[in-house]
Amino acid sequence: MDEFNYQVPAEVYASRGRGAAKRPMTFYRFASAAEAIRFVMEKLPVEMLHGTVMEIGETRFIGNDIKRLYGSDEYPLARALTA
Repeated sequence: MDEFNYQVPAEVYASRGRGAAKRPMTFYRFASAAEAIRFVMEKLPVEMLHGTVMEIGETRFIGNDIKRLYGSDEYPLARALTA
């Protein structure tokens, strides 16, 4: 991914899976993309990843895109410890 700005505001639309037309979505707004990514990866149940979209302006990032941004060396926040 080309230089991603983790400091810009982001919005997250979370659902339990693909095909959200039949499933309710929950909206979250974050001051930074880094905070939005951390929320998706550390707070949402793992089964929601593929039904989650992060929007920054007109650009959308889906589950695996968000996961890749979280795993990037450029990700600016401390990651949760894993067992």
